[in-house]
Amino acid sequence: MINKIGKVTVYVNNQQQAKDFWINKIGFVLKMEQPMGPNVSWIEVGPSEDEFTTLVLYSKSVMQQQNPSKVAHPSILFSTTDIESAYEKMKRNGVEVGEMMRMPFGTMFTFKDQDGNEYLLREDK
Repeated sequence: MINKIGKVTVYVNNQQQAKDFWINKIGFVLKMEQPMGPNVSWIEVGPSEDEFTTLVLYSKSVMQQQNPSKVAHPSILFSTTDIESAYEKMKRNGVEVGEMMRMPFGTMFTFKDQDGNEYLLREDK
């Protein structure tokens, strides 16, 4: 089912300053950067080119616009190599799951733990 911790979201005030901090002060490498809309990007950094787990430097203001009451996007993104199987198994196990989302950058769905905390499972191939 889940085989790795894929991404951890860090909500930042300024994505470029955060990228500069992690790359130039901490020594991480840029794993991915692509536009998501006006003045916002999807930025991932990690300890090395070979490391699978990354930090997603996500715009705090964009997230607050999407949900003004709180930053609600799952901050832990798990990874799987078989999203369909994981989705069906979680449903069979009584886990509350969201709708399957098929995006150009990956297929994913949210799920909740026993306390209602929301996580995201994404297929990485």
